[in-house]
Amino acid sequence: MWDEAFPSFLIGLREGLEAGLIVSILVATLVRFGHRARLPQVWTGVAAAVALSLSFGAVLTFTAANLSGHAQEAFGGVLSLIAVGFVTAMVFWMRRSARTLSADLKEKVQASLAMGAGALVLTSFLAVAREGLETSLFLWTNVRTAGESTGPLLGAAVGLLLSTGLCWGLYRRALKMNLTRFFTITGAGLIVVAAGVLGYGLRDLQESGLVGGGSTYAVDLSGHLDASSWYATLVQGTLNLTVTMTVLQVLGYVAYLCVVMTLFVEGVRRPASAPSAPAPSAPAASAAPAAPVASAASEPKEEPAEPVRSGRPRWVVPVVLVTVPVVVAGVVIAASDGKKDSSSTVSVSEAECGHGFTTPLPGQQVFQMHNTGDKVSEVYLVNPGTGAVYGEIEGLAPGTTRALTATIGSGDYAWRCVPTGGKSVTSAAVHVTGGAQVKAVKPVAEDDLKGPLDAYKDYVNKGLATLLTETQKLQADVHAGDLATAKADWLTAHLRYASLGAAYGTFADLDGKIDGRPDGLADKARDKDFSGFLRLEYGLWHGQSAEELTGVADQLSGDVAKLVQDFPGQQFDPGDLPLRAHEILENTLQFELTGDTDQGSGTNLATTQANLAGTQELLTVLQPLLDERDPQVLVRVNAGMKRVGDLVAAAHKPEGWTPLDQLPADTRRQINGATGQLLEDLSPIPALLEIRKAA
Repeated sequence: MWDEAFPSFLIGLREGLEAGLIVSILVATLVRFGHRARLPQVWTGVAAAVALSLSFGAVLTFTAANLSGHAQEAFGGVLSLIAVGFVTAMVFWMRRSARTLSADLKEKVQASLAMGAGALVLTSFLAVAREGLETSLFLWTNVRTAGESTGPLLGAAVGLLLSTGLCWGLYRRALKMNLTRFFTITGAGLIVVAAGVLGYGLRDLQESGLVGGGSTYAVDLSGHLDASSWYATLVQGTLNLTVTMTVLQVLGYVAYLCVVMTLFVEGVRRPASAPSAPAPSAPAASAAPAAPVASAASEPKEEPAEPVRSGRPRWVVPVVLVTVPVVVAGVVIAASDGKKDSSSTVSVSEAECGHGFTTPLPGQQVFQMHNTGDKVSEVYLVNPGTGAVYGEIEGLAPGTTRALTATIGSGDYAWRCVPTGGKSVTSAAVHVTGGAQVKAVKPVAEDDLKGPLDAYKDYVNKGLATLLTETQKLQADVHAGDLATAKADWLTAHLRYASLGAAYGTFADLDGKIDGRPDGLADKARDKDFSGFLRLEYGLWHGQSAEELTGVADQLSGDVAKLVQDFPGQQFDPGDLPLRAHEILENTLQFELTGDTDQGSGTNLATTQANLAGTQELLTVLQPLLDERDPQVLVRVNAGMKRVGDLVAAAHKPEGWTPLDQLPADTRRQINGATGQLLEDLSPIPALLEIRKAA
């Protein structure tokens, strides 16, 4: 948790100490000039500033929660950039103002005393509110970056408590501290943290679509480093540096760090101009602005306190100032929080589809979908004009209730109920205004996949015909006793089969016979039921004779011939195509890249390359449908395919393929990491192209 807490700890310590010193100077000045009775006015301003800061954080949190996914990314990215600007300004302001802070505040206090209670409250409020608002914004950004609140909030709390203790010690002269050096060190640390926040904010803007270049990576260490390891997590949590970073992120990070850190260091090195008439407390300048606090606090002489005016109760102003920002924040949250309707129950059935559905408010909604019919049903929240889907539940059993969460924007909405074996029904539509544009999924019907399916079946038919020729040549090699040639022809044929991965589901039992693993067999690789490519691989690379392998080669050739004959008549579920886009490489990562399927040839990476080619072929036929729904998916996937392909191809040497167990550990981790990231990029495809029933 420390990695997530440290940036917030640093901002809490730094901002808390700044605000604490300001309050200490205000209090000490009043004490010195004999106005203890005015101290409640200072605390009123401080309390109002704290209330405003907390309310600001609440508004940010609830505002972000009610935005769509892309809008949340844009909102977070923009606020991250604003937070970076605030923190940068704060660092330079304190470096520039530390030596004169005490004198400036004393002048403001003296002016406020002459103007009345309201001026003193306003002075303390403005002095503390700046630090509080900066803290709220930066802390909100850290929580968003970390993805959870416990670590950042705990870090900020520890930092604020420590800063409170330091300020008390400085005020009571129980602690000596070189504040100039403290603010210099923490300022440099915050500049490094802010550079990471800038990079994270730029990535948010790229993912929201406001800024391009989201798939152009300058750094990709996913194969060298485990993103979930403690050291990667520590660096990411403290510095916001990730194992994959885009060109824009790196340029922004480096440019900010170089420019801002250079200006900061130059400002620290530049000697401050000496005042023309040094104040009596000048020897304590190294501890500014604490020196004026200490001398003021130790002043033994006090003037008589001014009488307290009677009239309205003393508690009225403090209560109003603290309550107003809280009430305003509550009104903002109540006005924007679309979850007010989240408890509404909507009926799902042929007779009552959409009953209970009223015009929702914009923002994120949670609908309780209750099946009042007697059939298992699917239910979709759709645009009735275009059929675009905003949310869905599958397999809702009779009499059961499940929650459906959706983000509501401007437009038309209706419920589509699709009972199993019953009639599809679409409810009356409602029109929502005042919300942002929400991205929906364009529905895919079975007919939409017919063209891609026919194209892919044609590809498989041609591939199987070539495979039959190649396995017959392999069979002839074994019959002739030419096992050296058989090894080369085995690899050619096996890679051909591996490139047809999306059709495995239609091969039925023949897939196990042609390319089954020995897992679960009593005698493993020597079991009599072990057959196909991997059985032949085992024999060829374990010194078995041609006579021993003749029957294996004959059976393989016969099974391939039967597959060529059966495949055109097999039923190929169109819905399997989008699933295979992810599953082929999922199996690759599970079996090929672990070496689980290697029976001696050491060619798992060659099979991985063939699986990539098969996936690419599948993506090619699906591209028109994907481009209509989310063009950026294929941009990310194609970049990932190239990364994995280049890494695998590098393992193909003139003398042959490098076995997995002979790869350098870093190279193997890099391939695994890049493949894992590619699977993440492929994962939206099944949901985007899922067949949804129409009314």
